[in-house]
Amino acid sequence: MTFTSELPVLRPVQNFDPVTLLRAQAVRVVFFDVDGVLTDGGLYFTEAGETLKRFHTLDGHGIKLLQRAGITPAVVSGRDSLALRTRLTALGVTHTRFGTEDKRPAAEAILAELGLDWSAAAAMGDDWPDLPMLRRAALVCVPPTAHPEVLALAHHVTQRQPGAGAVRECCDLLLTARGVYAQVLEEASR
Repeated sequence: MTFTSELPVLRPVQNFDPVTLLRAQAVRVVFFDVDGVLTDGGLYFTEAGETLKRFHTLDGHGIKLLQRAGITPAVVSGRDSLALRTRLTALGVTHTRFGTEDKRPAAEAILAELGLDWSAAAAMGDDWPDLPMLRRAALVCVPPTAHPEVLALAHHVTQRQPGAGAVRECCDLLLTARGVYAQVLEEASR
């Protein structure tokens, strides 16, 4: 038996609904909630009261890929913590709003900064505080653990769990809709 040194052809194996991909083509900014989206939704506190958060590297890499493709990631969160700010800084996410329960005006301020409107926005959330963003966004992604009223608005429900690749799946969908997923995959595998 002989083995060839030729690399196998990489073909994307993820499939997304064609209607959802069409809806996602105009997206230029995506708003992410944190607890229950970028994290598993659990709240961890040290004895000193410090908040701990667990983030997944798949999600972080997806956010970096979005930026390379010209899609702006933004975070609008009802909570604020040093752990969250540290992670977002490491990922280069600069469009953020922390400690806000009224997420629509926070998101609209970011849209104004970017010169965009809701027709160019995607949003990913999991609970009622996210509804004002989700109702207006052109594309709505939610994790499978989202509240039923949030699930009802979804254009795409991720297969991956929150804090364990759900954000990456949303990012992959957007990269596919942008027509760059296969190219980025090939570049990453060289």
